[in-house]
Amino acid sequence: MWFGSVYLKTLRDFRIAIFGWGIGLGLLMYAVVTAISSVIATPEARASLVSLAGSFAWIAEPIKVDTAGGYATWKYGFTILVMALWPILVGSRMLRGEEERGSLDMLLSQPRGRGLVVLEKLAAMWTALLAMALLIGLLTYAGGARVNAEFTLSESLLFGLNLALICGVFGSIALLIAQFTQERRTASGITGGLLALFIVVDMIHRVIPDTDWISRLSPVYYYNLSKPLIPSYGSNPVAMLVMVALSVVLSGAAIWLFLRRDVGAPVALPQWLQPPKRAMRPEQALPVNAWSLRSVYTRSLATIAVPTFWWTVVIAGFSAWMIFIVQQTEQKLRTLYEGSPLLKDLLTKVGGGDVNTNATLLSFFFVFLPVLLMAFAVTQAGRWAADEEDGLQELVLATPQSRLSVVLARYAAVATATVIIAMVTLALTTLASAASGLALNGGNLAAASLSIIPLGLLMAALGYLFSGWLRAAVDTGLLSFLLVIWFFITFVGPELNWPAGVQRLSAFYYYGTPLLHGLPLGDMLLVLAITVVALALASARFVRKDIGR
Repeated sequence: MWFGSVYLKTLRDFRIAIFGWGIGLGLLMYAVVTAISSVIATPEARASLVSLAGSFAWIAEPIKVDTAGGYATWKYGFTILVMALWPILVGSRMLRGEEERGSLDMLLSQPRGRGLVVLEKLAAMWTALLAMALLIGLLTYAGGARVNAEFTLSESLLFGLNLALICGVFGSIALLIAQFTQERRTASGITGGLLALFIVVDMIHRVIPDTDWISRLSPVYYYNLSKPLIPSYGSNPVAMLVMVALSVVLSGAAIWLFLRRDVGAPVALPQWLQPPKRAMRPEQALPVNAWSLRSVYTRSLATIAVPTFWWTVVIAGFSAWMIFIVQQTEQKLRTLYEGSPLLKDLLTKVGGGDVNTNATLLSFFFVFLPVLLMAFAVTQAGRWAADEEDGLQELVLATPQSRLSVVLARYAAVATATVIIAMVTLALTTLASAASGLALNGGNLAAASLSIIPLGLLMAALGYLFSGWLRAAVDTGLLSFLLVIWFFITFVGPELNWPAGVQRLSAFYYYGTPLLHGLPLGDMLLVLAITVVALALASARFVRKDIGR
């Protein structure tokens, strides 16, 4: 039955993602909703939560944060957007990925029209998103029923639907961008960058007054207009229809372009958008003396230069943006606590004067730096696995290169990119701190920026190890799922009073709070030791395995 149509076959391929993302994020919401009773166990704790939410309103609008639905919406309504990564990957490889592998040619040789093929694939993606939304909604409702929350089953399902709609928008963006790129990786990378950009654009109106018109340019703005888990706020049908319209328009444009271009080729840009062509001498046609072709390492470094640049922009830009956000947060805390004689000591510390206070606030946000760098490592591990699956490793191994030198050179290029990202992040955060007047300990700031390197190296080494047995798509999916599990253990586990032994299972645990306590040398050495073991096992597997199997 599952091979009776393109729609069913594509939906079958999504079965693991449906249960993984649906149940995983559903359990996250279940845990957060049921944790509200412990978070507001006393009147003092309730008042503290309300004050804290008001101080961090730039993340999400704090509405009834002392209720189960309001708390879950404020704290994880933004974080749950990680689910958008799945449709971004699907949208970028839906057509372009199959064109790269040559499988789309075989599919189109059957008596099926181009339009019907892409519509069935697109319908399968939306069915998968709605199935995930259903699972998330049901588990959210189950958590609410356990603590007698105010929201109903229909409101829980609307929460899942709202999430599915914004994810569908980014899947449609990826599908459209893939029509203009030669590789699926480029399309997914650009769309991932747009996701980060749109999240920041949505934050602007909560940081700078009277800038709603700027935030309206972001699809995330319309996602945040609906808060179904807060009955007094409810859903915004117009905003949800805007996301539906965006998906239809973007997907329609992608289909229209696909029907009019050659399979395997990108859309030809108008003449006025094409860069001027320069005459090339015959000796320049093949860059035999180019530095990037002198070794596997330099070639790998040149290949990942562009994605490294954009990931550096995202990670370093995020860290610098957080410096200015902390300054805004301190000003709001000053306004909130003004006139309270009990908080005079605190008021003397805010505003950039006390290093420990600034570091405490900034630590709330710097925990996302290793998450972002490890996401970069996931993409590069997926590239290594995809090159073998696409038959590119045979070309490299046909030259006088040993297998061990190839795998170590490729990993060394990823390690170099990881170090570059961390160093640029450190430089930019230092400049932002000086420009904003936010006092920070220079050594601890360096530790916070550079401690992300071992975590990125660990994720890359695990990806290389898993690729010895798994296909590229499964390898990337497993790494992404592992990242989500670690995130869940670190950021939700403490609220559920999980023992320290469980929290140590997460790689993020070993990052610690370097802004406050400096470099966690012992923990970093442990992470590096595990990385070395994983890389050694990955190298041994690659040296002995049949390529492509």
